[in-house]
Amino acid sequence: MSLWTRIANVLRSDRLNRELDEEFESHIADAIAEGRDPAEARRAFGSPLRQREASRQHRVAGWLDGLRADLIFGWRQLKRNKVTSAAAILSLALAMGACVSAFRLIDALLLRPLPIASPERLYGFARHSFDSHDKPTAWDGWAYPDFALMRAAAKPDADLIAASYTDRTDLTYATDEEMEKGYVQYVSGWMFDDLGLKPTLGRLLTEADDRTPGAHPYAVISYDYWKRRFARDPNVIGHTLRLGDQLFEIVGVGPDSFTGVEPGIVTEIFLPTMMHRWVIRPDADWHRTLAVVSPGATIEPLRAKLEAVSRNFDAERLKGEKGLTPKARDSFVNYRLSIDPATSGVSVMQEDYRRALLWIALLVGLVLLIACANVANLMTALAAARGREMALRVSIGAGRLRLVQMVLVESAMLALAAALLGSIFAWWSAPWVVRLISTPDNPARLILPADWRVFGFGVVLVIGVMLLFGLAPALRASTVKPASALKGGEDPQSRRRWMQAMIAAQVAFCFLVVFVSGLFVTTFHRLSNRPIGFDANRLLLLETVAPHGQPPAAWSQMADTLRAMPGVESVAEAGWPLLSTGAWNGSIAINGGPPSVDWGYFLTISPGWLDTMKMRLIAGRDFRSSDAFPTTAIVNETFVKLFFHGVNPVGRTFEKAEGNGTRTPCLVVGVVADAPYRYVREPILPVAFVPYRELDDKGVVQPEYSGTFLVRAKDSNPMAMAQEMRRKVAQARISFRVSNIQTQQELLDAQTVRERLLAMLGVFFAAVALLLAGIGLYGVLNYSVLQRRREIGIRMALGARRGRVARLVTAEVLRTVAVGCIAGWALGIGSTRYIESLLYQVKAGEPEMLAVPPIAILVVVLSATAPAVSRALRIDPAEILRSE
Repeated sequence: MSLWTRIANVLRSDRLNRELDEEFESHIADAIAEGRDPAEARRAFGSPLRQREASRQHRVAGWLDGLRADLIFGWRQLKRNKVTSAAAILSLALAMGACVSAFRLIDALLLRPLPIASPERLYGFARHSFDSHDKPTAWDGWAYPDFALMRAAAKPDADLIAASYTDRTDLTYATDEEMEKGYVQYVSGWMFDDLGLKPTLGRLLTEADDRTPGAHPYAVISYDYWKRRFARDPNVIGHTLRLGDQLFEIVGVGPDSFTGVEPGIVTEIFLPTMMHRWVIRPDADWHRTLAVVSPGATIEPLRAKLEAVSRNFDAERLKGEKGLTPKARDSFVNYRLSIDPATSGVSVMQEDYRRALLWIALLVGLVLLIACANVANLMTALAAARGREMALRVSIGAGRLRLVQMVLVESAMLALAAALLGSIFAWWSAPWVVRLISTPDNPARLILPADWRVFGFGVVLVIGVMLLFGLAPALRASTVKPASALKGGEDPQSRRRWMQAMIAAQVAFCFLVVFVSGLFVTTFHRLSNRPIGFDANRLLLLETVAPHGQPPAAWSQMADTLRAMPGVESVAEAGWPLLSTGAWNGSIAINGGPPSVDWGYFLTISPGWLDTMKMRLIAGRDFRSSDAFPTTAIVNETFVKLFFHGVNPVGRTFEKAEGNGTRTPCLVVGVVADAPYRYVREPILPVAFVPYRELDDKGVVQPEYSGTFLVRAKDSNPMAMAQEMRRKVAQARISFRVSNIQTQQELLDAQTVRERLLAMLGVFFAAVALLLAGIGLYGVLNYSVLQRRREIGIRMALGARRGRVARLVTAEVLRTVAVGCIAGWALGIGSTRYIESLLYQVKAGEPEMLAVPPIAILVVVLSATAPAVSRALRIDPAEILRSE
């Protein structure tokens, strides 16, 4: 009989049994027809059941038939223990769904190769050095002339690609009134060829488009942008778009799977690097450098050669810089070049969230281990209750492998049911996390396909989970001793020790999850409540551009127009908002001395900006309308401490040392309280606020091309005025347009997105871990009471007090919990040094950090032990003695 027929017979078992019974009956009928006595014929034939089973073995695939029987029996067992099965499935589903969700995020951001030819040959460049305080620092920005020298030197071992930082910028397709935002990236024209990409429509950029500065104003749009913005219009080729004063012609649409080389950002428009305004500047680091390494090329010799070329370039460039200290010059020149694999691309989001995602994955893994230990304990308790059944199976000839298979099949059914339920959670939760890390002004976009990678991870996860919680109970069940079990004399001590070991592991992992989550929550709380030196409430920011430049008087008139609108309390202007990550810095010289090693930072503001921001003026005065840069400045407290050594600087002068050796004097007219400048996380920087009105060397007022109007509203919801203000600006002066509107609070919240994510997920996983640990404790205690029911009844009959009975039930578990807490504390303290970069002003040794996990676990222990103690105290000694 063929294998396929035997497999098919397994799937039609009832029909096969009927066919066999009919065949047996026909043989008996033939014997009777030949004249034999019916009774004698049936006795000669033997037991129909035995004959049927013997015949089945030759007509079915035995291993598959056994598996089918185990599946049916396992399903009956799950239905028989509905509450236990439901608890196991729900806990596993939550943990497995979180694991798949974490994998989808990590895969999309850090692991998934770019959809290009030979992504393993793509590398990214970075420079590593030390800052003025001897702290390690790294940056991946390059000047294009330096890049050109390195590209020539890299031949033929590699071809280098320049790719700017993707910028969400203003662009128009028609009039300025229809301005929109788009993600724009300047790339080498040969990038598409090097990456093996083909156009969906039209053509892609080529090396010929990227040879002469400003000569080829062409653009390629991504397939995703073409689909969303143009609804796949084939006539998009030839359309023009405007960026500032530049007009670009769309010449092609990229491949459908390529969204750029920056995971987390879907680049929408690709432009040639030669169209960038800084392409010929040797002092502007504005793009990343990537390399497509030739097959067989060795990385280290290439790295050493390009490091020498880049160092020589920077040394030549800095020869004309007279405003740098020797230490600063050394840090700019004596760096180490690194060439690192960039199979999945390079992006700021990768650097920001790499460590955070890895710790989220660790927390998810710990929750999964807790869930597996929990289910293993439940399975062990069920196996103990089925001890006599296992003994009977062994007695009638079941082998150890057969028992292991039976228990593992049941475990696999639990794991598969949990996987199906967890997949729903994973499908929803991964996009939800992406939405959490998105901000209105910088939305994150991660490609999260449910493809073979996710499916493969899910299969491995199901198998791993099944073995984690099912293998040990299966092996223990297979070692049952029939004689002992059938007599009821099996010693449950070893089984209880196994369950207590699982509880200790659960508590240790739970302690670690709660401890780390407490660090994340405290970090978010302290960072969110850090004093910022100004009032962010009711503050609306209108980022405004004047493409052809406007004098400060025109900007002041626009501020007056906004100030006259209903609901407006005050209006001021600044070059950019605080905490927008923008920066303008330089060395500071006092009394004609040498330039400082530390940078001073600058921001242009208008008169009244301090009042609008509600920043406290400590000494001196605010700016007047007649003040201008570079004649006056207002400095913060940190600036005074660092450069004036704490002496009142009002009336004194400092100089901004330029790179070419010139010095710009500024008279200090006021001192304000400290406030964060770029990032809420970083220490307070020394900042000098200078007038928005700027003069050139000849004293001529300079036009301004961009700035931010800060509007303090009277109403608690300033965004309600946003659209009206946008229209007002456009109507008042056609030369002005608002490119973006947001609130100062949104900028502040954007600085804590990662911390908020870690805190929220930390609280969630801590709650899940505590819940699972509580269920596990309850299961062990309940099992312990059932196993020791006779002992407890006899002790109560002999006069044991209620307190003694409670201690008898809980003593072992409390000792186990204490051991788990000690192990968890050691793990928590040891892990802190790996997450220091994610923390803010919080230490692992703080009393509240050490107190929260054991208190939380104690609450869980009390909640889990109460039902078990109550059950033990309700045992009737008379009933126990009668049964004896």
